[in-house]
Amino acid sequence: MIVRVAGFTLLLSHLLLVAWVSLRPRDVAWVTAPNTVPLHGLQADLALGGTEAALLIGKGLLLLAPLGVLLPMADGRLRVPGWASLARTTAAGALVSLAVELLQTAVPGQVVDIDSVLLNTTGVALAHLLVVPAGRTWLRRRSEAVREPSSGGSGALRGSIPPQNETPQGATPTISRVPIAP
Repeated sequence: MIVRVAGFTLLLSHLLLVAWVSLRPRDVAWVTAPNTVPLHGLQADLALGGTEAALLIGKGLLLLAPLGVLLPMADGRLRVPGWASLARTTAAGALVSLAVELLQTAVPGQVVDIDSVLLNTTGVALAHLLVVPAGRTWLRRRSEAVREPSSGGSGALRGSIPPQNETPQGATPTISRVPIAP
């Protein structure tokens, strides 16, 4: 429960920070043309040289990368298939990135760049792959360590009170005119 609340709070804080960074008007004398050709902007970045390209590509990867961890954290489920969690988180990251790019069309000095959507989505997926499986494994082990096995085979929480009156409730009622299937 506390992980979900913390994840949701951090998720909202991060999205507000992304909105503030990405949707501020820029006071520039000229604006570059929108990039709607995938990987065209990355080729231009790589032509600038190693250090400059690494900085530009790194900024694109890191802008929404925390969503790869914060979205599953806000969801709070520990027992989820890894591929489903990755697909859901990556799709949500792509939609958030696309929403930011579309909102930038209304902001002076900001232009659409399809490569930033690709980089942001890749950053979300990489962050998810690097952190979430290990984090879920650690949290599952921690929650199982809190449980101690009881004689019935089900895990009871430490400090919980066992049920006192466990009486059977009787036979299952039947209607005499309705036969039971073989």
